[in-house]
Amino acid sequence: MPQLKLTYFDFHGGRGEPVRLALAIGGVAFEDHRFAYPEFADVRQTAPFGQVPVLEVDGVKVTQCDAMLRYAGKLAGLYPTDPLQALYCDEVSFVVEEAGIKIGPTFRMTGEEQKAARLALVNGSMSVYLRWLEQQLLAHGGEYFADGRLTVADLKVFVDIRALNSGRLDHVPTDLVQQVAPALNAHMARIAALPAVQAYYAKFAK
Repeated sequence: MPQLKLTYFDFHGGRGEPVRLALAIGGVAFEDHRFAYPEFADVRQTAPFGQVPVLEVDGVKVTQCDAMLRYAGKLAGLYPTDPLQALYCDEVSFVVEEAGIKIGPTFRMTGEEQKAARLALVNGSMSVYLRWLEQQLLAHGGEYFADGRLTVADLKVFVDIRALNSGRLDHVPTDLVQQVAPALNAHMARIAALPAVQAYYAKFAK
């Protein structure tokens, strides 16, 4: 097994969290290097493209969160071996990532500019993505997004829906998911209740 080190912000969310979850659930040993936001200026100096997460595999630094997630999924047994099911898994992961890219610029905004930008997303593409994800979930049986079992696609959506519901995103209603795509909230609760997921977060309980 390779020596793995994942470097990402010290919070339960964002692009690094699905990778952490996949490795932890699969029992894959890795160094979970977390840092506070003020340290980012130093971290980014040696990170590819100046961005995180960064996954080091036997000392080699790898970028791109969805590439990391697919790799972690393969190590953890959470990525489909069937090409079509793998396609479904990737499709969902990439859609969540695309939605995140759209909201990204709003983090550099403040006040009314941020409010207007986020409300435009809530009433536009964000709702479109959520409805599409719900349709995909229901089309594949209603419990998982691919392969009839837990995959990294479920972890990617789980982290995203938790963030939307958290109240940490100003001007994004905490009931947006419930109003637009309630099956995604049921999916989130189901993933959160999995013993392996509960065990992962229990390690951080104070």
